[in-house]
Amino acid sequence: MEQSIERKAMAAVGILTSDQVRAVLSAAITAPSRYNSQPWRFRCTPSAIELYADDAELFPLNEAASRELRVACGAALLNLRVAITGLGVHPVVRLLPNPYRPDLLASVRPQGRRAVTPDDLTLLAAIPRRRTNRRPFATGPAPTRLINNLRRAAKLEQSWLARMTPAQLPRLRAMVRQAQATQQRDPAFRPAPAVRADHERIEPCEDWLLRNLSGPATRPRPGPDDEPSPLLVAVGSFHDVPLAHLQAGQAMQRVLLVATAEGLSASFLSQVVDVAGVRRQLRALVGGGLWPQVVLRLGYGSRPPATARRPLADVLDREALSLY
Repeated sequence: MEQSIERKAMAAVGILTSDQVRAVLSAAITAPSRYNSQPWRFRCTPSAIELYADDAELFPLNEAASRELRVACGAALLNLRVAITGLGVHPVVRLLPNPYRPDLLASVRPQGRRAVTPDDLTLLAAIPRRRTNRRPFATGPAPTRLINNLRRAAKLEQSWLARMTPAQLPRLRAMVRQAQATQQRDPAFRPAPAVRADHERIEPCEDWLLRNLSGPATRPRPGPDDEPSPLLVAVGSFHDVPLAHLQAGQAMQRVLLVATAEGLSASFLSQVVDVAGVRRQLRALVGGGLWPQVVLRLGYGSRPPATARRPLADVLDREALSLY
């Protein structure tokens, strides 16, 4: 039955064939999300692929979770755009196109042909290779060229990337501990039992990572899990509204794909943006001009296995089937 539904929904959209629609949607759903909740739905019409927030997949839906839902959907949207572009098709994107449907986050119309660039193909190839890696990373500083490329990736999506300096790491460590203590006391931050057990976990933070955030100089003897120079970056927006959350999610995913193409692994440090008071402290730490939406830890590490994704039939809006 599910396969039959999927076959019906995989009709052509715009100038995309049914097989191409299946391919671009398959790329979209590989995006990372809080607790691997995959809080998105897609509705295919004859002219557009619409992206909706699937609130039922992320609960309890507090303020922080709502923001993270939009960030995750922004990441899925970026994958969708990259996949369409990789086919030599121009995706016309409208964010929050209907003020009366706040759950409709974006509309993507595949219109017109365009040349595929080497950068397009590089990002497209990085989509299935991206993983959330929570293991310790190998030593070695990231080159300045790479940091500049990551900043450029965020800027392309109307967002900004701030690198945490070594002097800021002890303060960030204190923020993580404060946020963790707050989350442990508040049931609203605990994942519901229905959340998938195989999620790409963003929290809690491992003890070894907390140790490394303080820098190696504070420890008399390095351990096997030490990261002498952890690279942490904050992806932020200039406003803190739903539109900015979607933009930041696209920026985060573009940063992750660029990092993947460069051989870097990444994981999330979500506690400091989940807790409102701590997030304000982080905003001050990175200069006060940005609203931090995501904090990423980047480094060179082994590639972990992929986590499970929902079948396409589960993320397609049944209401759209009547159009076919």
